[in-house]
Amino acid sequence: MTIVRLGYVAMSMCLKNASPSQTMTFAQFQKIKDREAAIRKLERISISNLQNTLRILKHTVASDIHFYRLTSRLIPLANHEELHDWNYLKPLQTLLREIGDFAKEHKIRIDFHPDHFVLINSIKKEILINSIQTLKMHYLLLKGMGIDPTHRCVMHVGGNYNETELSLERFVDNWMVVPKSIQKMIMLENDDTSFTLEDTLYLCEKLDIPLVFDYHHHLAHHRNLNWQVQWDRVIQTWRHSPLSIKMHISSPKSQKAFRHHADFVDMDMFFQFLKEIKGSVLQIDCMIEAKSKDEALFHLMEEIKARDDVEIIDGSSFHLK
Repeated sequence: MTIVRLGYVAMSMCLKNASPSQTMTFAQFQKIKDREAAIRKLERISISNLQNTLRILKHTVASDIHFYRLTSRLIPLANHEELHDWNYLKPLQTLLREIGDFAKEHKIRIDFHPDHFVLINSIKKEILINSIQTLKMHYLLLKGMGIDPTHRCVMHVGGNYNETELSLERFVDNWMVVPKSIQKMIMLENDDTSFTLEDTLYLCEKLDIPLVFDYHHHLAHHRNLNWQVQWDRVIQTWRHSPLSIKMHISSPKSQKAFRHHADFVDMDMFFQFLKEIKGSVLQIDCMIEAKSKDEALFHLMEEIKARDDVEIIDGSSFHLK
């Protein structure tokens, strides 16, 4: 039987005053005339974000959830060009380690998904440099937590620039300048407009990168294309990973706004996928990308409990019979 584990992204809808993504713009930073005072404020915001992250992780454990995506906005302005002299990790070391120890103690799989401006295949050298810097920040945060960074950061392929083949080959070329330690951190996912499952598989197989299959993106890109014929290839991209295969699940907001994520997950749509992959893997971790975050997970599990083709394990996991 295949074990299915559900996870959620960044924010809890159940906890009050627990945002892990509080921020400060550079314009706000500049308005504080004392630069050191401005940096101290950035550090206070970062500490608050990490404290809220720990609160969310405790809520996650209390809810029997074993999979959680950290926000990439934990440290405001961490990579801003005017703040390269700021050692943002120093005041956060104790909290980072506490978060990592808690996650490891309770066996929570945590990872990141950097923002869309992180582009390995950019045609602009400065964007590539900034992207590597941003990925380095994610790497250092994971190291600060004491968590093995291997396959903890999922990304899109990047920009298409109206030339798919050239854009794919530019990714391969630029990949060669990405440090090996950061390369090992990366997973790639298919998107809904630019790079198909087939395109993404090309890169993952060529560069030995795990592929995170986004079922909703695939349907939005090719609603009638048979993805099942590629599933064994997707599984093979995970053969060297210490982690279970991962996928993304969300549902369209409407037929008209098919690409937009709904508040909750359509259980029937989800099980159309699960029925096809049942038995192909021992375990699959499914990250819910729904607007209602953990509430969407709880709602989905309540619906799943009524099915007779599953065996419930706990508050976020079940066997497919």
